[in-house]
Parts: sequence; structure tokens; C-alpha cells
Amino acid sequence: MPESMSAQLQQDMECEGLLECFHGLKQLDRECFEVLVNATESLTVDEIADAVDRERSTAYRSIQRLLQTGFIQKEQVNYEQGGYYHVYSPSDPTKITNDMQRMLNDWYAMMGQLIQEFETKYEQTETAAPAEG
Repeated sequence: MPESMSAQLQQDMECEGLLECFHGLKQLDRECFEVLVNATESLTVDEIADAVDRERSTAYRSIQRLLQTGFIQKEQVNYEQGGYYHVYSPSDPTKITNDMQRMLNDWYAMMGQLIQEFETKYEQTETAAPAEG
């Protein structure tokens, strides 16, 4: 079960915690993302798996989650003799932050609407209740 908002506000949070907060990503996803951010060039899944000391299939699942959220991008590299492989790199930080800001604005608007619905519902209940005397 997710923590309450008041509990989350009392915790110390790093900016990388946004990966978990906004997208429900896991610690391994964060580690893979950090490996890619710190790399001087795009990396293969095998290179990422080695860097985080995990099996290739485990790293691959993490990379897929990062791709789905838009935090990283995939590029196909072709061999001259035929065939290809994929490499991964972080997405543009401005795009990532714009996406998070848009998501936060949408969430804020939805919460505002729910708060208004709550007030309307319970205001009606309060006025409909018989007065105690």
C-alpha cells in the first residue's frame, strides 16, 4: 500500500527519488539510469548488467521500464556484415523534466477536483443532518 502524502512529505527525498515517486520505478531502475547518465557513451544491456552486477534478463526488464517512462532512449547499431544490436542512453533532461512537470500539473488538477467533490459531498451531508439539541 502506498504511503500517505503526509508521510511522504516528512521524508528526506533526493531528486532521483522522482523516478520512484512519479513512475513507480524500482531501485534497480534507478541504478541502471545512473549508470547510463554517468557513461561517456551509449551502453548495451550486457554492459549495463555488468555495471549493476545483475543478470542480463534482470537488467533488460529494468531497461524496458526506463524506456516506457521515457527516461532513456534506444538506438539500433548495424554491423557492416549484417545484423544489429541496441544501445541505450539517457533522454534529454529537459524532456524528462517537462514530462514530470506535466504529470504533476495533471495530478494537481485531479486532486483539486477530488477535494472540491469531497467538500461538496460532505457539505451537503452536514446541512442535511438534523441539528442536535
